[in-house]
Amino acid sequence: MIKRLALMATAIAATYAATLAQVKPNLNLIPHPQEITSHEGHFQWTQNMQIIASPAFKNIAELLATQQQPVKVFSGRNKVDFAGTLRILEADSRIVPDSNGYQLQVTPSSISIYARNAAGAISGAQTLMQLRLLQPDTNLVPAVTINDHPRFGHRGVMLDVSRTFYPVSYIKRFLDLMWLYKMNTFHWHLTDGAGWRLQIKQFPELTQTAAWRYGNTWKDWAATGHRYAHEGDPNAYGGYYSQEQAREIVAYAAKRGITVIPEIEMPGHSEEVLAVYPQLSCSGIPYKNSEFCLGNDQTFDFLEKVLLEVMDIFPSVYIHMGGDEANKSAWKTCPKCQQRIKTQNLKDVDELQSYAIRRMEHFLKSHQRHLLGWDEILEGGLAPDATVMSWRGENGGIAAAKAGHNVIMTPGAYCYFDHYQADPATQPEAQGGYVPLEKVYSYNPVPAALSAGEAKHILGVQANIWTELIPQPAHLEYMAYPRIIALSEVAWSDTAHKNFEAFKARLQSHYLLLQRLNVNYFRPSYTVTIVPVINYQTKQTTVTFTSEQFQPQIRYTMDGTTPNATSTLYSGPVTFNGPALIRAAVFRDTMLQGTPALLEADFHKAVGKSVTYNLPYSKNYPAQKQSTLTNGYRGGVSYGDGQWQGFEAHDMDVTVDMGTAEKLSDVSMNFMQLTGVGIYIPSEVEVAVSQDGKGFQTIQLQKNDIPDNIPALTFRKFRFELNGKTARYIRIKAKNAQKGFLFADEVIVH
Repeated sequence: MIKRLALMATAIAATYAATLAQVKPNLNLIPHPQEITSHEGHFQWTQNMQIIASPAFKNIAELLATQQQPVKVFSGRNKVDFAGTLRILEADSRIVPDSNGYQLQVTPSSISIYARNAAGAISGAQTLMQLRLLQPDTNLVPAVTINDHPRFGHRGVMLDVSRTFYPVSYIKRFLDLMWLYKMNTFHWHLTDGAGWRLQIKQFPELTQTAAWRYGNTWKDWAATGHRYAHEGDPNAYGGYYSQEQAREIVAYAAKRGITVIPEIEMPGHSEEVLAVYPQLSCSGIPYKNSEFCLGNDQTFDFLEKVLLEVMDIFPSVYIHMGGDEANKSAWKTCPKCQQRIKTQNLKDVDELQSYAIRRMEHFLKSHQRHLLGWDEILEGGLAPDATVMSWRGENGGIAAAKAGHNVIMTPGAYCYFDHYQADPATQPEAQGGYVPLEKVYSYNPVPAALSAGEAKHILGVQANIWTELIPQPAHLEYMAYPRIIALSEVAWSDTAHKNFEAFKARLQSHYLLLQRLNVNYFRPSYTVTIVPVINYQTKQTTVTFTSEQFQPQIRYTMDGTTPNATSTLYSGPVTFNGPALIRAAVFRDTMLQGTPALLEADFHKAVGKSVTYNLPYSKNYPAQKQSTLTNGYRGGVSYGDGQWQGFEAHDMDVTVDMGTAEKLSDVSMNFMQLTGVGIYIPSEVEVAVSQDGKGFQTIQLQKNDIPDNIPALTFRKFRFELNGKTARYIRIKAKNAQKGFLFADEVIVH
C-alpha cells in the first residue's frame, strides 16, 4: 500500500513538473526593468506560504499578503526556513547599487525582494504584483532575476476633482492602479471654480456652499450661469472630502509609496471662494471676479489660514498653489491692487502676481514646505525656491531649469489625458487636442535645449486629467488607461529601452491584466495613421501606415475608393509621383474594421513657395513657421500636430509668391473648428491675385456656412476657381469674427 502511494506521488510530481515546463513565462513588464534575466521553473504562490520582512518593510509586505498569509518580522537573527517563502529584506549597495532601486529574485523555492529603503522595496513589490497578474495562472510566478531603479523621482498623475467629484472609494482604486505602474505622486486638484473639495474648519462656507453647484456636469453648470447651491439642496451636485477622509487617502497612498500633493488654487480659478467671500475680490461683488484681490491683506490672511489646515492634513514637501490663467484685468483698475503695486515698487500686474506667489512661498517656507505652481508663476519673476510645472509646452520648464529652478514636465501636447486619444469623430467629447498612445510614449522629459547640469533640475514627468468632460469613473479610466501605462515607462525606464513597437508588443499582455482588474480602458484604435514624407528634389511622396492594433493587416487603395479584402496588402513604405487619394484600413480576416483613413497627397504648384505673413501667426501655435502653409503636408485631426497653423485673436492675411507668373486653375485650403477650445472656422475667406504683389484683384469672397455652435470637431474646405487666370501672387484673407483661434492647413494651388 505504502509503495503504491509512493509511486502515485512520484507520478503526480512528474506530471506537475511536466505541466510547469510547458507554462511559458510572461515577462512583459511595464515599465521595462533595467535588467531582467529569465530562469527555468516557477515559484508556486500559495495562500498559506510564509511572508517575512525586515522591520522597516513590514507594511510593504502586508500589501502583498492575504488574511491567510501573516507577515513575520525578520531581524536577521531569526532561524527561518526560507524555502517556500516570500521575503522583503534590507540590502546594501553591493546588491542594490541605486538608493531607490531594488532586486527581485524568484526561484522555484522562494521569492526575495532586496532594497535599501522603502521606496525601493515598494517598487519591488509592484513588480512582483504585476508579474503575477501577467501570468495565465497567477499562482505560478516565473523564475527571474530583476535589477531595477527609476529614471525620475517624480512620476505623477494629476486628477481634477473640482469639475467632477469622485468618492473616497474611487480615489483609492485610482491610487491602486497608479501603484501597479510605479506612479508615485498623486497631484490632487482640490479647488477650482467648479467646486471647493476640502473641508476647512475655519471657513465652513467653502463646503456648505462653494462645494455645491447647479448642474450635474460641468457643461450644465456653465450653461446655467456658473451658480452655486447649498449642501442639502435636492438639486445640488458636488461634494467634498472631510479632513478625516483626506487623511485616510494620504495614509492609504503613503502605504503604497505615493505622495499626495494638494493643490489650492490662487490667484485665479477662485470663483467658488469669491462667491461666498466676495470681500476677497476686487469688486466685492459675488459672481463678478475669478481672481483674489492681491491688494487686500484679508486675501493673504484667508490663504494662510487655509494652508495651515492643509499642511496639517498633507505631509508632502510640496504644496501646489496653482498660479495659472489668472485674468489680471481687475487688478489694473482696483485701487487696492494699484496701491500694492506702488508701495511694493512693482512694475505691473505681472509683477503683482509674482509678489503674491513670493509671499505665499515665504509663508510655506516658514513651515518647512515648498511652493509648486504652473508655469505662469514665471511671469513677473519667479519666487526664489519655487518649483515649476511646465504645461504650456516646454519653454517654461526650460527657462526655469536654466535659471536653476526645479521643474516637473507636463506639457499638454504629451501629458494631457483629457485630450482625444483617437479620431474625435469616433470618441466621446474631449477637451480638444490629440494625444494618442504613441505620442505619450514618444515624450522625453529632458529637453534637448538643456545642458547636463541644467537637466538635473528636471525632477520628472506628470499626466494631467482635467474632468470638465469626464463625468463618471468609468469614463476617467477610459481616458487614463493605457496612456498612464505608456507614461509610466517614460518616467521610469532608461531611454536605452525605449522602442514603441516593443512597448506595444508588451502592452498586449496588459490588456489581460486590466481586464482582470475590471478597468474600463480605451481599446486600441483601428484607425490607420498615414504618414507622408516628401522628397522635394524628386517630387515624390513616400507613405507609411501604422495602427495601434498589434501587427495589423492593413489594406489600401490609391484612387480614393474604399479598401476591401482584395485591396493591396501593406507590407512597407509606398513611394509614388504626382497626386493620390489614399485610403487605408485595418482588416480582421476579411472584415474591414473602423473607418478608412484618408490622405490627399498632392505635390501641387505652391509646394516650397514663399509665404509673406501680412498679419502674424500665433507664437503659441507656429506649426512649421513660414514653411507651414506650402510645405506639402496636410494637417490631421489635431490642431497641435505641427501642420495646422494658428492665428490668434485677429484675421489671417497671407500672400503666396509663386515665383513667376503662370496660369492658375484653383486655390483651396482647409480650416478647423473645435469650439470647446475656442477654434472657429473663419466667417469668410477672400482670395485675390496680383502680377506685381502690389495691386490685387479679388477673385471671390466665400462666406462660411457651418454654424459656430457645433461642439464636434469640424473641417471646412474653401475652394476658389481661377479658371486659367495668370498671376504670380495669391493673397488669402480669412476673417476671425469670434476673435478666438483660426487654424489653417495647406494652401493648395493648381
